[in-house]
Amino acid sequence: MATTTTDAAGHAAEAASAPGMPQLDFSNWGNQIFWLLITLVVIYFVLSRIALPRIAAVLAERQGTITNDIAAAEELKAKAVEAEEAYNQALADARVEAQKIAAEAKAEIQADLDVAIQKADAEISAKAAESEKAIAEIRAGALDSIKDVADATANEVVAALGGKADAKAVTKAVADRMKG
Repeated sequence: MATTTTDAAGHAAEAASAPGMPQLDFSNWGNQIFWLLITLVVIYFVLSRIALPRIAAVLAERQGTITNDIAAAEELKAKAVEAEEAYNQALADARVEAQKIAAEAKAEIQADLDVAIQKADAEISAKAAESEKAIAEIRAGALDSIKDVADATANEVVAALGGKADAKAVTKAVADRMKG
């Protein structure tokens, strides 16, 4: 055990007399700078010849894909605008056609209605003429009936008053009175 203590004390004394960390020892700096430069040159060549071209190729491919996708999107957008314009035009044409069909149907219905109205007017005129004829016959019959009733009434009144009436004179008086 005593030897371990002595060895440890020797190492401690040796460490205290040592210059310290080798990176901070100025006598090794030339060697360190040399290897640092070689390492940097190797890293530069590895990056510039291998890694950076691959990264540049991936970035260029991405940029190309993005550009192609944007161009395709613009083309599809243009097609969508054209399709919308075609749809709006077709819709406008359909509206015009619908209005035309509605106008034709309205004109056809109006023509049928006019024919039906003319037919109904003709029927009404015929019935009105028949009715006027029937009314004229009834009126004529009523006038004859009134004359007959007036003749009979006048004869009865004259007879009730105690007189005797001439039938021709009574008929003439009633006819004169009916004329005005």
